[in-house]
This record gives sequence, structure tokens and C-alpha cells, in this order.
Amino acid sequence: MAELVDYSGPFDPDFSYDRFTKETLLKLIRSHAEYVRRIDGQWYLAVMQECGNDAAFACDAIVWEKLEAYTMKTTSNLLNIHGDDVVTLIKALQANPWSSSYKFNVDLINNDHAIISFINCPTLLALERDGSGREMLICNKLEVRLMELKAHYFNPNMIVTPLKLPPREPNSEICCQWELKVERNR
Repeated sequence: MAELVDYSGPFDPDFSYDRFTKETLLKLIRSHAEYVRRIDGQWYLAVMQECGNDAAFACDAIVWEKLEAYTMKTTSNLLNIHGDDVVTLIKALQANPWSSSYKFNVDLINNDHAIISFINCPTLLALERDGSGREMLICNKLEVRLMELKAHYFNPNMIVTPLKLPPREPNSEICCQWELKVERNR
């Protein structure tokens, strides 16, 4: 059976994603990542409107702490990403379902040391447009905790150091920057 580039043809009672081309599946992955990102934002705003920002942030932190553990476990198991070095974490970050929404560069110093610079973050852009300063709470508290959780999934001794966090300098290309390091007993 020919691979499909879309679903414009007749109804297929035996529909299956495995009939689509790789390119179409990649578009779906990107679309679903954006969908989840938007659900997160809209959910947060709805709770904030009904219960206030403190309640929204507290709920958001609980949800994301659980989801990060799930994401690291699922991604690493599905793609056989295992190890205890920084490279292992970076591979999991690259394969994370959210990675298609964010752009980051990696300066790999060695397998146990890297600098990651996020240069496109739709969440930060939305928070900056909002102008209420919520990026200080979300980026400087929650994201720090979440990056630590991701790192510690692979190695509880991995050191996560935020080098640059919002607010950004005017015209800065970097949304946030992290140093990831494992110090081995030599």
C-alpha cells in the first residue's frame, strides 16, 4: 500500500498512522507538541483567572514535575537512551516531544560537561508579550526545578547551573542558558 501524505482520500475504516509518510508523521509530531504547549498555557491562564496566579503556579509545578518524570522515562525507554552522563540527558532533550517547539544549541565540552542555550522559546515569548512578569516565576523557579528533575533522572549527581534566565537583555537571542556537568572521581 502506498504511503499517504495526507488523509484527503476516501474514509478508511482501518485508519492507522503507519500508513503516512515520514514527513507527514513529523508534521503531526510538531503539531501535537504545539497542541500540548497551548493546552498548558490555556490551562494555566484559566486557573489563574479563577483562582489567582499563586494557585495556578502551584498546580502547574505539581503537574509538570510528574510529567517530566514520565517524559524522561518514556522517551529514554522508547529510544534506548540510557547512561549517566550529560550526553545522555542531551539526547533525551533532543528527542523530547516538546523539542520541535523549542530551538537550542549545545556546546559539548565533553560527555560530562555541556552548555545548552535555548534560542527560541515560545513560552517565554508569550510571557514577555503578556508583560505581567510571570516569566520570573515560571522560568526562574519552575524551569530550574524541571531541568534538575530531567538531569537527576539520569544521574542524581548531575549539576545543573542556570547561566542566563529571564528577564532578557534587549535584543538577546538567548532565552535561557544552562551548564550541565557531572564531576567524576578521577
